[in-house]
Amino acid sequence: MMQWLRQLFGRTEEAPFLLLHARCGRCGAVVQTRINLYNDLSVEYDDREEPAGYWIRKELMDDRCFRLMTAELRFDRQRRLISQEVTGGQIITAEEYEAARQQARKQTR
Repeated sequence: MMQWLRQLFGRTEEAPFLLLHARCGRCGAVVQTRINLYNDLSVEYDDREEPAGYWIRKELMDDRCFRLMTAELRFDRQRRLISQEVTGGQIITAEEYEAARQQARKQTR
């Protein structure tokens, strides 16, 4: 019965998402956040009041110095990332994020 209700009212597949990785500009701690491309984005309109794309402003906080970072991302009509910027930190790759997390684990042992 519950599975039938989930299929009736919910999506069966997971919505597409984007993982954003950033490094704090003060202490160097890394953070990761997940952005749902269908639920988290706001519509950006053009001069004719038609959808021109999407954007999101997301606040991130690390677990070391607790400094707030602000990420601003813009997407085209197909929800493809076209620009990204982080105030108070810098955007890093998934590989840099994983390397920093592994390094932090080694230091706590």
